[in-house]
Amino acid sequence: MANSMHIAKGIKEGLRPLVDLVYPPRCASCGAATANQGSLCLDCWGELEFPVSKAKPKDARHGGIIAATVYNDMSRGLLLKFKHGGKLALAPLLGKMMASRIHVDVGANPLIVPVPLHRTRIWQRGFNQSAMLAREIAKAGKGELIVDALVRQKRTPSLGSMSADKRKTVLAGAIVIRPKARGLIKGREIILVDDVLTSGATSDACVEALLGAGASKVRIACFARADHGALG
Repeated sequence: MANSMHIAKGIKEGLRPLVDLVYPPRCASCGAATANQGSLCLDCWGELEFPVSKAKPKDARHGGIIAATVYNDMSRGLLLKFKHGGKLALAPLLGKMMASRIHVDVGANPLIVPVPLHRTRIWQRGFNQSAMLAREIAKAGKGELIVDALVRQKRTPSLGSMSADKRKTVLAGAIVIRPKARGLIKGREIILVDDVLTSGATSDACVEALLGAGASKVRIACFARADHGALG
């Protein structure tokens, strides 16, 4: 298996000059020329904002939030292109940026669990963006992927305009543990993966379900987070 992976990587690297010749590298955001495929130009990179870690509140129900970027016009634009613009090739870039912020203790092997979508949304969109990002994080060696540990058993409306209490009511019972995953979750550290964290209502529901199934600790990893609280 290891030899096959090395061979495949060698072939990919060998073909890179040809791919670059046929499809010159372009910025994933603005389309300007770049040095590498699937990257950002210096101007667009400079428009990203990166979080500064702050002390995690002692009463937090999770083990911390790991955000690759602060939610601003640039990160929002990238996510819109990824989720709704058909640019699925952005997954490696966004996933690697997230993985670079995730520090795993020596000997630890956390489970990487994406926030689930309801099946009707997956049918409409064709993919779960959080699951794609989770795969990239697993490829970076940050843990063991279990893509279907959580199930969104009822579809919920957009939560953006709702109060905190209303969000909690709407999400009650919406996200549950898949029965076959319970044995894997118990006693394990979890990295919960989402694309963007705004109110935190959905991630809170996921954290509650995971801790209820016996997870020892749950950390939340996202590509972008609204800058209105501690960025743990």
